[in-house]
Amino acid sequence: MNITDWFLTEDERGNPDSTLSAWSEGNLAEPLIHGSVYFDQLVTEVEALGEGDHLFFTDWRGDPDQKMRDDGPTIRELFCHAAERGVVVKGLVWRSHLDKFAYSEEENRHLGEAIERAGGEVLLDQRVRIGGSHHQKLVVIRHPGAPERDVAFAGGIDLCHSRRDDASHRGDPQAVQMAERYGENPPWHDVQLRVQGPAVGALDTTFRERWNDPASLDMLNPLAWLRDKFSGADMSADPLPDQPPDPPPCGPHAIQVLRTYPDAHFAYDFAPNGERSIARAYNKVVPRAQRLIYVEDQYLWSKRVAKLFAQALNENPDLHLVAVIPRHPDVDGRLELPPNLIGRWQALETCRAASPERVHVFDVENPEGTPVYVHAKVCVIDDVWACVGSDNLNRRSWTHDSELTCALLDTEGEFARDLRLRLLREHLDRADDGSDDRGLADPATAVREIMESAEELERWHASGRRGPRPPGRLRPHKAEQPSLFTRLWAEPVYRLTYDPDGRSYRDRLRGRL
Repeated sequence: MNITDWFLTEDERGNPDSTLSAWSEGNLAEPLIHGSVYFDQLVTEVEALGEGDHLFFTDWRGDPDQKMRDDGPTIRELFCHAAERGVVVKGLVWRSHLDKFAYSEEENRHLGEAIERAGGEVLLDQRVRIGGSHHQKLVVIRHPGAPERDVAFAGGIDLCHSRRDDASHRGDPQAVQMAERYGENPPWHDVQLRVQGPAVGALDTTFRERWNDPASLDMLNPLAWLRDKFSGADMSADPLPDQPPDPPPCGPHAIQVLRTYPDAHFAYDFAPNGERSIARAYNKVVPRAQRLIYVEDQYLWSKRVAKLFAQALNENPDLHLVAVIPRHPDVDGRLELPPNLIGRWQALETCRAASPERVHVFDVENPEGTPVYVHAKVCVIDDVWACVGSDNLNRRSWTHDSELTCALLDTEGEFARDLRLRLLREHLDRADDGSDDRGLADPATAVREIMESAEELERWHASGRRGPRPPGRLRPHKAEQPSLFTRLWAEPVYRLTYDPDGRSYRDRLRGRL
């Protein structure tokens, strides 16, 4: 396998101002499926940190009282106790819109204030394009005296409420309320990646580039600047300790760190024209797909992204697309819901128009029949290339917000296939040890087994749930087609607000990523 067939080269990344390496080899990566698994491992790693070690994190939202295990600690206690022990704790959290718009400025502020009182430093970061967010979810743990212990976590899981679910999918007891059909404790499906080896250094670099960027933290929000100025908030980043050398090789995985940064109304020092390496990576690997593209995604709702999949389906007659998405958007309401439905309907119809018999879209429910909110951002292509990250399959994630994803290749050829199998075993109620895989290992027969399981469960529901519930949690997804009137008003809102374009007008006119 030629690694440059799948990974972006330095030139293809398109951001010469970053010091990030093109990729690294000799890593060991493990997918952590479910927030409860990730939080448990994070507690173990952070509690082992001592004086002079590093704990760096970026997040979209942080809830101080979120329990990491049933009996604690909370995220505030975990990070504060680390700072009190002399660990260098530094964080960058999105300075989001006001709470009255259902975002998380106050939660993020309170987490940061608690950590700063303990001796750490957390900055509320609004260095984004207007209407955008910092969406990266990253924790970097460094032991300068023992680099073989270094580890990083990157993926889709925030340090906040609703994320600590497990394979039973009964939801996090500390829940964020969502659309009514998800219930009081919305079931939540998500994935984070645990990384060891030289790629930890690349993820450390990603944090440091944002931390050291000289632009004002709230330069686009004069009211926030005034509030912070008069309240004595921390508005400037203190120097970080010197970056340790990359950890030694420890495994068979090549990892490429991919990002999105917009071509913003100001210039990032490390990406003055933005970075769209996530989009560029997909545009490189999707056309290579021959047999199976397997995706799990919260927002598969961009026609621009769907056209890429549709073209691959048109050019490769043996290719199938399997997508696992949420059954319903996370919001209700006459104004909020239609733009969500517009984007999803357009994307799925674009894919199905290419080959309706080779596009298979499913949603998930728990054993009680409550829909599971799919928040994962995972893609596996031909059981060769895989990625886990924070980006969704839409234009916003590919051009507008800050995002972070790790793409992986395995010299032993196992990681991508094993990730797909682990996810499908849960969705189809198969044995965790692989003893019940049957035809799942072969992409061609896997599609048939997925379809048969989902259709059997659908027939059981249609019968009034007579008899024992069949195994499996996937059901065929039924996209709602908005009315013509709804499309007329909701589509412009969707394009401008829900799925904006973060490229410069120059790049848009030239059609350049």
